[in-house]
Amino acid sequence: MSEPKRIVVLAGDGIGPEIVGATRQVLDAVGSFEYTEHLIGGASIDEHGVALTEEVIEACKKSDAVLLGAVGGPRWDEAVAKDPTAPRPEQGLLGIRKALGLYANLRPVKPSPALIDASPLKKELINGTDLLVVRELTGGIYFGASGRREDNGGTAYDECAYSIPEIERIARTAFEAARQRSESPRVLSVDKANVLESSRLWRETVKEVAGSYPDVQLDHLLVDFAAMKLVSAPAEIDVLVTENLFGDILSDEAAMLTGSLGMLPSASIGAEGDPGLFEPVHGSAPDIAGQGIANPLATMLSAAMMLRYGLGDGEAADRIENAVDAVLENGLRTPDIFEGGEGETRVGTREVTDAVLAELAQS
Repeated sequence: MSEPKRIVVLAGDGIGPEIVGATRQVLDAVGSFEYTEHLIGGASIDEHGVALTEEVIEACKKSDAVLLGAVGGPRWDEAVAKDPTAPRPEQGLLGIRKALGLYANLRPVKPSPALIDASPLKKELINGTDLLVVRELTGGIYFGASGRREDNGGTAYDECAYSIPEIERIARTAFEAARQRSESPRVLSVDKANVLESSRLWRETVKEVAGSYPDVQLDHLLVDFAAMKLVSAPAEIDVLVTENLFGDILSDEAAMLTGSLGMLPSASIGAEGDPGLFEPVHGSAPDIAGQGIANPLATMLSAAMMLRYGLGDGEAADRIENAVDAVLENGLRTPDIFEGGEGETRVGTREVTDAVLAELAQS
């Protein structure tokens, strides 16, 4: 009998403990796992004076995967406003990504049929959308040299640089993800190769990597046209891979296709065999913390991504995703996605969790 997978749980702040607690119940319904809980973000600042401790970093490195709730809140923002040197909860998130070497962010966008009316796009445009944005996380303009000079009355600069190995590894991540998602996998590589030298290297390198994936269709698109395609024909995109800055913008644009940010999961992954970080896209929502009305579904879907991309259990991931879809089809809605439509029932965290567990018990 194999040893249970080790999951580090970083519940974080605000509604984090509630949504992670609900998600652990769902995970236990599809498998056997060994959990260790640690503090991060504001909770860690309150206890240790820093947003992330070395102890937590070491625990995460020894794990098979890391499940995160959310970090941040106005209490710590106010402290930073008074003292800019005060620790910020977000430093914990950035710190754990760096410590684990997480270079790829995966953000799926697949609107639930039951929530299709929440999309800002017409139904005929959004129907059939099931895409994955793969964003490079550790290179590009966010990590290049930057500064200011006194010439020309004052000049600021930011350098965008990519190495071939950096591009190769994110390209491989995209091709592998495409293979997992479809029998007819497609990768859309997004760049600005008509203007930027870094993008020309990006395109050349992605083409080289594609040679190892003859079963995956590769297309290239300039970033401006990609931004338009996301809102004009999102259903035509399978896996979209791009560099850090473009990915930052396009992944947020893609997230809005669903019209319900509280439903979106994400994964940040590194080298094969190393633990990844799995978390919902939404924030810590401190204004509703402790009221029993937080939406845990994005965290449950993040756990499904953890199973698929981090722990190699696509079957269990499918079970969770199907259960969430079934609960939404049955009309159950937490307040953030409740619109009062016909067949909708407003429920809290406990009720929607119980409904997901009931669906899993039948699958």
